[in-house]
Amino acid sequence: MPATLFDKLWNLHEAADLGGGHSLIHIDRVFLHERMGSIALRGLEQAGRDVRAPRRVFCVIDHIVDTRPGRGDISLVPNGREFIEATRHSAKKAGIHLFDIDDARQGIAHVVAAENGIVLPGMSAVCPDSHTCTLGALGALAWGIGSTEAEHALATSTLRVRKPRAMRVNFLGATAPGVTAKDMILHLIAEYGSRAGRGFAVEFAGPAISALGMDGRFTICNMAVEMGAFTGMIAPDGRTLAYIRGAPFAPGGALAERAEAHWRELRSDAGAEFDRELEIDCARIAPSVTWGTNPEQLVGIDGIVPEPAAFNDPQQSLAARQALAYMGLEPGTSMRSVRIDAAFIGSCTNNRLEDLREAAKHLRGKKIASWVRALCVPGSSAIKRRAEAEGLDEIFRAAGFEWREAGCSLCFHAGGESFGGQRVISSTNRNFQGRQGPGARTHLASPVTVAASACRGYISAAEAS
Repeated sequence: MPATLFDKLWNLHEAADLGGGHSLIHIDRVFLHERMGSIALRGLEQAGRDVRAPRRVFCVIDHIVDTRPGRGDISLVPNGREFIEATRHSAKKAGIHLFDIDDARQGIAHVVAAENGIVLPGMSAVCPDSHTCTLGALGALAWGIGSTEAEHALATSTLRVRKPRAMRVNFLGATAPGVTAKDMILHLIAEYGSRAGRGFAVEFAGPAISALGMDGRFTICNMAVEMGAFTGMIAPDGRTLAYIRGAPFAPGGALAERAEAHWRELRSDAGAEFDRELEIDCARIAPSVTWGTNPEQLVGIDGIVPEPAAFNDPQQSLAARQALAYMGLEPGTSMRSVRIDAAFIGSCTNNRLEDLREAAKHLRGKKIASWVRALCVPGSSAIKRRAEAEGLDEIFRAAGFEWREAGCSLCFHAGGESFGGQRVISSTNRNFQGRQGPGARTHLASPVTVAASACRGYISAAEAS
């Protein structure tokens, strides 16, 4: 029978059919971070259990670490330093890989896992972070878990999982100039809803996906969870293999040739059946920005804040009223008239090299508005070094952005910092109430839109600045 990419990945890792729709899935890679990893490792110690396969477990310091220049072994989060020290101690005791603050490979888990070739096509990977689905862009089966599941994965290299259904989203046609991967995924969520992927593993396909570079593909898969999906994935192709070649943990020589031959087979067969298929006409996608408090509350930057009564669904209408009350916006307001207080380029969604290049291209020779605070936080120390080698840091600084060390930073007011009470345009993945600080009002957009808005001081598309 023709099989979907998801079925192939599932079958590769199914150790046992447990019945009732559940399977025991073998886990190839477990990633941890200091915010939840220390809890899982300590729980394992207290239970008297060992990590079953330490060589397959990796830990990063990314979530609550300070990202300010010249940072030390500190965190502004209450008890944050204790979390970091506990993680360091437990990781050393367990014999797992630790990318500490001073490690050249330090960075956000999903970024580090990809750029170092730790997670490869066909692998299964978990991490106590909901955006682990980012790694599906490599053709991997990757999803977020909780700390209790992390303990189980550490101790057994397996997890009991209910098999989700398979969905394919086809992005048809080509995108217009100025439309980014962030605009594509936000458009999908806005068109079909933030619950459209619930209970599904989603494969992203179509010519517009094939045209994306790897950084754009990571952005697409990163936000699969924002449509409620178990995970997202993209079939490996030539771009994927080129990205992996030469990575520190990737296979080399004859082994690489064998691996690549296998990876090229990881795609949905012609005639494979999906439980649901969606289509997106890429000609209809414009540079966009959220107006509310979830990613589906979206309009084009040239659009206006909608009227809650315009929603046919009573729940959507109520959600719109509540969102506008929190965001301090009135129906009919032009998005271009919305003044911002801060701008943030970062997070595992949009802090890779191509994201920084595109933002810097717009910022060159410009200054941010005098009242705007703007930050740029690279996704890993390696990305930071590469950006600095290209002089991108100088462009950001000259424009008025703070240039930071790698980490999660203000994606969720981590590290003890906050955009509390401010209106922020952000390249992050979530705009929930209080996500970037108490009372913070977050508008999601692409990095280049964030850069353009920072320069004008109002929400703006790049060509308008």
